[in-house]
Amino acid sequence: MAAAGPAEVVVVGSCMTDLVSLTTRLPKAGETIHGHKFFIGFGGKGANQCIQAARLGAKTLMICKVGKDSFGNDYIENFKRNGISTGQNVIVIVAGANLLLDSEDLKRAANAICKAKVIICQLEITPAISLEALKMAYSNGVKTLFNPAPAHAELDPQFYTHSDIFCCNESEAEILTGIPVGSPEDAGKVGLMLLERGCKLVIVTLGAEGCVMISVDEPIPKHVPAGKVRAVDTTGAGDSFVGALAFFMACYPNLSMEELIRKSNFIASVSVQASGTQSSYPYRKDLPQELF
Repeated sequence: MAAAGPAEVVVVGSCMTDLVSLTTRLPKAGETIHGHKFFIGFGGKGANQCIQAARLGAKTLMICKVGKDSFGNDYIENFKRNGISTGQNVIVIVAGANLLLDSEDLKRAANAICKAKVIICQLEITPAISLEALKMAYSNGVKTLFNPAPAHAELDPQFYTHSDIFCCNESEAEILTGIPVGSPEDAGKVGLMLLERGCKLVIVTLGAEGCVMISVDEPIPKHVPAGKVRAVDTTGAGDSFVGALAFFMACYPNLSMEELIRKSNFIASVSVQASGTQSSYPYRKDLPQELF
């Protein structure tokens, strides 16, 4: 069961069901090859981030839409198993149900959004709805964490000004700024450009290289490295990082941002050591307790 009281981390975003086939290589044009393993997993950036925050111990709420089919029903059960509050189900019979989340849905969820400590948004739902949710939270003093994924080159400028934390990876950073990111130095240049667009704090994630952070208060880029691990499957590692960051922001607000990022890097590095997306996300009980 979800914990009582207002949610600490609210995610407005997407749910996806991943149909995954493993092969030794990709087929050539017109070729058919055998897959050696097939599995169905739970995904979608919004849901991934919410699940990771919940597994670390945050009271979480997911605002999303799912289809009225077995995938949708299974997803609701997945949220319940992970202790995530979903409230009343709003169900529609459409494959792309994510895109049907609208302003009316946000109005119904306004109380939860405005009482949260942190809200996370991405771009797998209609961008205007993500922006509306960010504005609603921002105007009520809720910390806003925006992950511009999948990135749009022509992102509405208001996304920058309504994001307390703007967190993107190397490819998203390049799409947004036109600057290829191949090093921490490049990430710093991108961060400066995004600060100029109105962001307060920018984090550029660099996979195994950790992250670069830069803020209005500390305009010199700082590289926060990640520990070296043997990666098995990096799918969803960025979402693990964002979900962990939201958890630590909500539950440890007095720690420095560098320390929050360091802890979130560690969580993401654990997730890449197992296969699958949400199936690889660690629970609080399985992590070193000095993290908490």
